Amino acid sequence: MRELHADVLVIGGGLGGVAAALGALRAGRSVLLTERYAWLGGQLTSQAVPPDEHSWVERFGVTASYRALRDGIRDYYRSHYPLTDRARSTRDLNPGAGHVSRLCHEPRVAVAVIDAMLAPYRGSGRLTVLQPAWPVSAETDGDRVTSVTVHHHGDELVLTAPYVLDATETGELLPLTGTEHVTGAESRHETGEPSAPEAGDPGNEQAFSVCFAIDHVDGDHTVDRPASYGFWRDYQPTFWGAPMLSWQTPNPRTLELSTRSFTPNPDDDPALVDADQRVNPGDGNLWTFRRIAARRQFRDGAYPSDICLVNWPMIDYFEAPYSPAAEVAARELSRSVLYWMQTEAPRPDGGTGWPGLRLRGDVTGGTDGLAMAPYIREGRRIRAEYTIVEQDLALDVRGDKGAVSHPDSAGVGMYRIDLHPSTGGDTYIDVASCPFEIPLGALIPQRVENLLPAGKNIGTTHITNGSHRLHPVEWNVGEVAGALAGFCLTHAVTPRAVRNTPALLAAFQERLTADGVELRWPDVAGY
Repeated sequence: MRELHADVLVIGGGLGGVAAALGALRAGRSVLLTERYAWLGGQLTSQAVPPDEHSWVERFGVTASYRALRDGIRDYYRSHYPLTDRARSTRDLNPGAGHVSRLCHEPRVAVAVIDAMLAPYRGSGRLTVLQPAWPVSAETDGDRVTSVTVHHHGDELVLTAPYVLDATETGELLPLTGTEHVTGAESRHETGEPSAPEAGDPGNEQAFSVCFAIDHVDGDHTVDRPASYGFWRDYQPTFWGAPMLSWQTPNPRTLELSTRSFTPNPDDDPALVDADQRVNPGDGNLWTFRRIAARRQFRDGAYPSDICLVNWPMIDYFEAPYSPAAEVAARELSRSVLYWMQTEAPRPDGGTGWPGLRLRGDVTGGTDGLAMAPYIREGRRIRAEYTIVEQDLALDVRGDKGAVSHPDSAGVGMYRIDLHPSTGGDTYIDVASCPFEIPLGALIPQRVENLLPAGKNIGTTHITNGSHRLHPVEWNVGEVAGALAGFCLTHAVTPRAVRNTPALLAAFQERLTADGVELRWPDVAGY
């Protein structure tokens, strides 16, 4: 088997993996980056999920490189898309005028910007990207990972590096390397969290989803009836209060049954959309909720229809934790939701179905018309030197004191603790939170010395994963993991020593600040 070597090995090319590579490259290190799918960017691209961000994102609360990614997406639209003059001159351009985010956009644009951010390092030879590639085994020596073997274009490659970063969506390296980790829900006895269950359940994980994009044009674009359509049409979870295939779903914050509307191509003005979920969650009309292309942002005739991204409650798959077999079933669920909308969904005019809904697989890149990758909200998490618990950031617990301040802060984040229905039969868990800091201790395994988490696999619990799994936090975590690996190589120290040696910690935090990683929140209100 062929062997490749670099200073830093990053397994997984989602947002955390891309940011990890950039962090290590900026520290002067060579990087091997692997990704299972054709697009780098994970949540933002192959999973097709518009960015979930806090309300201050346009001013502060994200890293400088994440802001460069967002600015790059807007600049790409201005340079390459037929925007209207008004849209082009809008500083905070929201191409999709979606309500879920101030930057709803098509996945391919983020792919182009990410590729451009990495291009100089690929050209210089300091960055090698292997696609498609995924880990199949690993070798260890005591408390160190010595190699990871990946499958790549029919061959197996042995990859070695002094530091190995796990940026996979499910924490794939943790069992392969024997790194201590947890899955599912911890008990209230274990964590003391008010929202934790009385009994823990390692198999109780949040739903995952297979998203898809649609527009609405003339003609009949009805897909073939999925084999499992009858099951999903009649399926009604005990906590749902209605069939899953309906416009009625539980409100995540109140759990009361809410009726959403669905109106393709409404006559709305994109300039009037205020994507501030403190004011309005924005999910009243599902068409505009995660709209990624608003036709009126572009010159007349450029887009025959808006493009709507479907990441709605009815496509949440919570029959089983993620596995390849579960993904097949989840894809059937998503296609069943589309078929229902095309044929049987009630319309405001009293009719049923919109046969003009057209599946836009060209937008999401999936060979079956759906997103190429599943949106996985929760996977394995390291047993860390510091585990982030609900009491650290929940508003009901912390009140006007704000979230716990960590001396070893390595970034900031903000999002409600947002848990989707889970495989253990739990309904939504939605807990207001305070703007929080990301402790470096949550990135350091309790035993293994040279493996670092670079995504959703940091030391959170089942509960706090719900506030740390979103786009800007995943990017921040990855960027810090890459920077930490570079810092440790430069100074011949371990990550554990950096966290636990005041002088080293101060020097590392100074490095992060110089790189544009915000370590503390300014005084904010209204969360």
